[in-house]
Amino acid sequence: MTSPVRVPADVDRPDRVLGPLTARQLAILGVTGLLLYGLYSLTRGFVPVPVFLIVAIPVGIAAAVLALGQRDGLPLDRLVLAAIRQHLSPRHRVAAPDGVRAAPAWLTAQHTETRTRGRGRRCPSSAGAEPVSPAPLELPAHGVADTGANAGIVDLGADGLAVIAVCGTVNFSLRTPGEQEALVASFARYLHSLTAPVQFLIRAERLDLAPQIAELRAHAGGLPHPALEAAARDHADYLAELTAQADLLRRQVLLVLREPLRTSPAPAAASRVLPWRRHRRDGGQVDNGARQAAEQRLVRRLGEAVELLAPAGIVATPLDAAAATGVLAAACNPDTFLPPSAVLAGADEVVTSSTTFTDLYGPDDVPAAPHPAPPPRSSIGAQRPGPRSAPGAWLDEDEDWDYDDEIESR
Repeated sequence: MTSPVRVPADVDRPDRVLGPLTARQLAILGVTGLLLYGLYSLTRGFVPVPVFLIVAIPVGIAAAVLALGQRDGLPLDRLVLAAIRQHLSPRHRVAAPDGVRAAPAWLTAQHTETRTRGRGRRCPSSAGAEPVSPAPLELPAHGVADTGANAGIVDLGADGLAVIAVCGTVNFSLRTPGEQEALVASFARYLHSLTAPVQFLIRAERLDLAPQIAELRAHAGGLPHPALEAAARDHADYLAELTAQADLLRRQVLLVLREPLRTSPAPAAASRVLPWRRHRRDGGQVDNGARQAAEQRLVRRLGEAVELLAPAGIVATPLDAAAATGVLAAACNPDTFLPPSAVLAGADEVVTSSTTFTDLYGPDDVPAAPHPAPPPRSSIGAQRPGPRSAPGAWLDEDEDWDYDDEIESR
């Protein structure tokens, strides 16, 4: 006979050792209590008890809040340690896989002068100036590559490889009890078949309705009936009003499969104990054979996930390199209005500007003159031949002026 068992949503939640307290909470409270007791034993001969309580009570309250408090599902002590680690880390990070070169002296002096002027103090001497020392930007993902299975393999360096798939959702509450049991059994079969860790990630991202609104208004005039046209325009106005009044979000369910390059768990355990020394651990290069074997295992596990989740009504679609890059970019900057895309230029790519009239305004656009034409200038000597002889689109003489000409005319 089977009975239902409640499983917490956070399966990584630590076990409770004494009442509602975990081992970590007991360690924080116990160490704080021992320190306060030792301090009281040393100072009770010459410090009054009320004076000691004035110091001990705030310390005890701070330790209790640090041990029992949480923020966004994380304990406060871990958040404090992360804040200290971030404060001690380099302030300037650049994407430099080949190493960081030292900043020139004039740039360091200018940076220090700008900071001191913003604070309202005098600029210190060059000897006491704070140097600009950028550090390499170390990201978990080193790159995303395509495979033959139309799946983007995320290279995690020494941590292994990963692949991302988008999963659909199932309306569980509208199913009958028999259908619900069948769905749960299908999902349980997939969980029992796992031989390596997987992660289901539910993320929220901004929903941009501007393309849908523009499409509705563009196709409204071609509808066969005026009532349909009015309904389409009203719906477009409703979507525009909804976008202006609220921050629209949409849910996305991601399935992340991960495959280590090494079978030994020692590096992972060491990095978990000493996370700040992760970049110093075994720096040996992994041969191509081990990497290809890990990619094949990932592709096989991805195919098994797609086949086993299909009976549960969950459609899993692997992400190619471009889509996986967009997901990683959105995770690094989730509060942007610009939709992430692999088409955007990377940090190490050179962005060129437009140089011709057609690139600036397009073949059918006519630029409007935003400024009046300045008065003509008197020139002495022979005029230089203009660039009119060269092929290309050029501005007229009355439009070919800039701010330097205007200042000189004044």
